[in-house]
Amino acid sequence: MKKTLVTALLCLATLPACASPQPAGIAGDGRLQTIAALDVPRYMGTWYEIARFPNWFQQKCVANASARYRLQADGTVTVDNRCRLANGDISSASGSARQIGGASSPKLQVRFAPAWLSWLPWVWGDYWVIDLDEDYQLVAVSEPKRDYLWVLARSRSVAPAAYAALLARLRQQGFDTGKLQRTPQLD
Repeated sequence: MKKTLVTALLCLATLPACASPQPAGIAGDGRLQTIAALDVPRYMGTWYEIARFPNWFQQKCVANASARYRLQADGTVTVDNRCRLANGDISSASGSARQIGGASSPKLQVRFAPAWLSWLPWVWGDYWVIDLDEDYQLVAVSEPKRDYLWVLARSRSVAPAAYAALLARLRQQGFDTGKLQRTPQLD
C-alpha cells in the first residue's frame, strides 16, 4: 500500500456532522467514542485487514492487506503495511505512529511522510481504536470524522458471530457498516 492508511488520514475530507438524534453508542455531542484504554505493547504484532471502508489509497489492494506494529525504545511505533496487488505483486509502506495522551490512550497519530517532515502537523493522521475485544484479537480503527474505518484481526478470518457483533457496535457508533468491503485473505 504505497499510499497507506496514514496517507489517507492526512487527506481526510470534511463531512457534515452527524444528524440528531444520535445512535446509542455516540456521545451526546456526536463525538466518536474510543475504547477506555489501550495496552500498546499488547497491541503490537501483525493484524490482518478483515474489512475496510473504500478509500483511494488502497484501491489497488485486492487481497492480503495487513499491518505490523513494532514498539520502539522511544515509545513510538513502527508501522509496516502490506497488500497484494491484482498482478500478484506485494505493495508495502512503512510509517511511524505516536500515542496521543497518557500511556493507556487509545488515540494515536500515524504518518507515512519522511521523518524530516514530522514537525508538520498535517502529515499526522488520527488512528483511534474504537472497539477492541478483551483478548486483543479483533479491533476496529477509525478517526473522528468517521470517513475511514478498518476491521482488523490477529488471524486471517473472524468467526461470523464475532464479526456480526462488532458490526452492531459500529452501527451504534454511527457507522454505515453497509459500506464495509471485505478483504480477501488468501493463503
